[in-house]
Amino acid sequence: MLPEACIANIISFTSPADIFSSSAISLVFRLAGDSDFVWEKFLPSDYKSLISRSTDHQRSFSSKKEIYRCLCDSLLIDNARKLFKINKLSGKFFYILSARDISIQSNDEASYWSWSKVSDSRFLESAELITTDRLEVNGRIQTGVLSPNTRYGAYLIVKVSKHAYGLDLVPAEVCMNSSNGRTVKNKVYLCCLDEKKQQMKRLLYGNREERMAMTVGMVGADHEKRREPKGRDDGWMEIELGEFETREGEDDEVNMSLTEVKGYQLKGGIVIDGIEVRPKSLN
Repeated sequence: MLPEACIANIISFTSPADIFSSSAISLVFRLAGDSDFVWEKFLPSDYKSLISRSTDHQRSFSSKKEIYRCLCDSLLIDNARKLFKINKLSGKFFYILSARDISIQSNDEASYWSWSKVSDSRFLESAELITTDRLEVNGRIQTGVLSPNTRYGAYLIVKVSKHAYGLDLVPAEVCMNSSNGRTVKNKVYLCCLDEKKQQMKRLLYGNREERMAMTVGMVGADHEKRREPKGRDDGWMEIELGEFETREGEDDEVNMSLTEVKGYQLKGGIVIDGIEVRPKSLN
């Protein structure tokens, strides 16, 4: 049997999933898999800073493995305005920027937005749109705080209230651009299509949607697949803003945005919790 230090060095080049499973092989593998040498390789380089910026910064840890498990459970940082998390099996890093940590047009005006604690939110406050004819949401992140050589997606986390209106007439524009010059744009609706509601609107308003489509230049786009928010396991929904790739040694700024300013119609009832930046694949 190889010495414990040698086994620790070997398994440090595998994945957290492999290390967890290898601990069942023998006592030597379990001891090697518990070593600080192994788990420090899976911690972010700034893990000490992350802990010091957390809401539980006075907590003490007995090992690097314990720190890793803590970060897998998620860590609220920067006055609870951001959430950091590690996927337990892959070791990939996630970030969620709260609604308070992103830019929302007119978010400080009480006639446009209402801020309150939502029961199933991770954050202290979420923003609910009361009414506006211009919806603009922007966030940004540095790729250096993410896992290198990984394709990431950015997702606006939302809910649609029972009293929502004006969200399904025209699509919003989503955009992702980075400091390296790459820009990706797309269109997505702010809520899912409700056939019963659509039939009722056609009875009441006739061809209002067709006229709105002509106004914003959407004629001829009917053949395109309608992109809508998708459900999440936590009870919220998400709108994909775009994707980007991180590179070892690079620290680009990525800007993420959603805007709906072309329809000129009033809309309200969408609740924004934040923007999640996560790996597209955990393999």
